[in-house]
Amino acid sequence: MKSFKRIFLVVMDSVGIGEAPDAEEFNDSGADTLGHIAEHMEGGLKMPHMGELGLSNIRPIKGIEKSEHPKAHYTTMVEASNGKDTMTGHWEIMGLYIDKPFRTFPDGFPDELLAEIKEKTGRGILGNKPASGTEIIEELGEQHMETGDLIIYTSADSVLQIAAHEDIIPPEELLEICEICRELTLDEKYMVGRVIARPFEGKPGAFERTTNRHDYALKPFGRTVMNEMAEADLDVLAIGKISDIYDGEGVTDAVRTKDNMDGMDQLAASLEKDFTGISFLNLVDFDAKFGHRRDPKGYGEALQDYDQRLPEVLENLSEDDLLLITADHGNDPTHHGTDHTRELVPLLAYHKGIKEGKELKQRQTFADIGATIADNFSIKMPAHGTSFLKDIE
Repeated sequence: MKSFKRIFLVVMDSVGIGEAPDAEEFNDSGADTLGHIAEHMEGGLKMPHMGELGLSNIRPIKGIEKSEHPKAHYTTMVEASNGKDTMTGHWEIMGLYIDKPFRTFPDGFPDELLAEIKEKTGRGILGNKPASGTEIIEELGEQHMETGDLIIYTSADSVLQIAAHEDIIPPEELLEICEICRELTLDEKYMVGRVIARPFEGKPGAFERTTNRHDYALKPFGRTVMNEMAEADLDVLAIGKISDIYDGEGVTDAVRTKDNMDGMDQLAASLEKDFTGISFLNLVDFDAKFGHRRDPKGYGEALQDYDQRLPEVLENLSEDDLLLITADHGNDPTHHGTDHTRELVPLLAYHKGIKEGKELKQRQTFADIGATIADNFSIKMPAHGTSFLKDIE
């Protein structure tokens, strides 16, 4: 069996490929992120490089030709955990199973929690509703600057976000406030996945969020494949929000990114490094900038921009490298509401030793990726997941 020295794992955040078998239970019947985006693009999606790997061999996608000789092995994965959020999807990828979903707050946070935040921070609260981060600072930013009150909001994810102008509440103080909120929301009655600091700057009518964002996530409920890798002195390079998602557990080196293109730059930089282990990238823009904002055209253009960066990745892979491309859930920008969607996710496995890619059997849990990584590096296998390493030799 072939053993790879380096595995590059790319999570295209929210890029689902059609409704999951249990989509109806999540009110997501008919969801199809890739399919519906392609229908909104003139001539369909132009992603020739993903097409060559075999994306349309998984299922037809308008604008992307089915490859007669796919370069990668391909299939779909079914999420086994009870949820459709970022943390659940990523934790499952690394071998965990989440049976109790994180709480979301479509009507805002409970008065009891807000009272505790006010008491411990000494500041008032504005907002307390699901909102776009850019829209809510436009709406409440001036009032915040006048009062010093915190702008608290949520989204379709299990998140408590706090926006503050850097001239009113310095980033250091905002982080302290977020740490307080993180402690308060660890209680099982709240079960908030992440607390996020969202500092901004500028003047009314021209506010802009800064790069001083910081996420405070729950620690994974059990050991992941990343923990096992780090303990075995293997490298775990976390790119983008990966380190935040796992609260640093099992991460040996982390780099933040500004956007998808910066993420691809950092992925390219990791290709130049001599390491043994994984380089793990999350491309967040698909989800945050386009899926939740229900912008199919913007989402499609972002997918096409990503596709144009793939050749430099493929060309710079070594003979003993493996590239895995997948997603963590769906976020159909044509679907009702602004929530994630319960979907199948694509899985493409590429290395230079593949003569012609073939269809793999459908994976019944995202944890098969973690199991494959563990199998490759001969470390403790996760409790969930089945390795497909032997199928991609």
